[in-house]
Amino acid sequence: MKLFTQASDRICLSRRELLRGFGATAALAAFPQLRAETAQTDSLPMQFYKSLSEEQHSKIVLPVNHEKRQFVSNWWYICPDQRLHTFYTKDQQDLVRQIFDSLHSPEYREKMEWQVQKDLMGQIKNTPSVGFFGTPADKNFEFIYTGHHVTRRCNAHTDKGLGFNAEPIFYGNFAKAFRETKDHEGNPFWYQGLLFNEFYGALDGKQQEKILVGREPRGEKPDVVIKRRKTDLPGLRTADLSKDQQAKLLDTMRRMLACFRSDDVDVTMKTIEEKRLIENLFVSCYGGAFDIGNDKVWDTWQIEGPDMVWYFRGVPHIHGYFHLAV
Repeated sequence: MKLFTQASDRICLSRRELLRGFGATAALAAFPQLRAETAQTDSLPMQFYKSLSEEQHSKIVLPVNHEKRQFVSNWWYICPDQRLHTFYTKDQQDLVRQIFDSLHSPEYREKMEWQVQKDLMGQIKNTPSVGFFGTPADKNFEFIYTGHHVTRRCNAHTDKGLGFNAEPIFYGNFAKAFRETKDHEGNPFWYQGLLFNEFYGALDGKQQEKILVGREPRGEKPDVVIKRRKTDLPGLRTADLSKDQQAKLLDTMRRMLACFRSDDVDVTMKTIEEKRLIENLFVSCYGGAFDIGNDKVWDTWQIEGPDMVWYFRGVPHIHGYFHLAV
């Protein structure tokens, strides 16, 4: 197909006509400005999706309502046979890195990349795996990133955070040793534990007695760890907190989510406030074997209710599960 003759005979073509006539890949490669303008119209996950070969598409694009859509674990792979280091080009790997970075606030991105690299445990076989639920035709088209101590999700249509897609995420790490000390040296998520203990310190004596429960925290089997409960909720009812204390808890939750991108945090907190979830939550923390060093700086806590589960377990190292289901 002849697109151009001499300069005086050039035909003005629209972007769509050029892509159709010249071939999308060839056109974008030949015209850098066109490539940049086209890329700007797509989210990062959409750019990655469009880069997939037929083989890649067949392996990692799952049905929109796939059984793993609500699955979460401390160590799993959405597509275990298709890993980042073996199944994708260098450009695709770079796009995935950009997506992962975009899901976190700028000041935490380096720490989040470090966590993923650290938890490879020096073995390339532990490299993360990514995938999609659904296609661009689906409103709830999702990109997912999974591996050791990491599960992240986002709506693939946009680079704007929509609040973790109302599905569970996971974060965690052991920084220096599998069994961490009471100060969790080097762990990028211990700041959440310190913030929770700051909230605990704002409670009165009776409330502190109520929040500390004698039972064990949740188990971590995938089918129970983020299971929502309407009854048998342990600890301190947030409905019994004063308005100032409820506000303190909401502020604490927002600050604990600071490692994630601000859009996701804003949507999450707006949902919690507009749905008045603060009136139906229970907060609990755990002593004994779940309090490293027996120092009453609580390493393990839960904030949960019929529509939400947030489980932070600091023993022997940090595992964090978050699921806001609305």
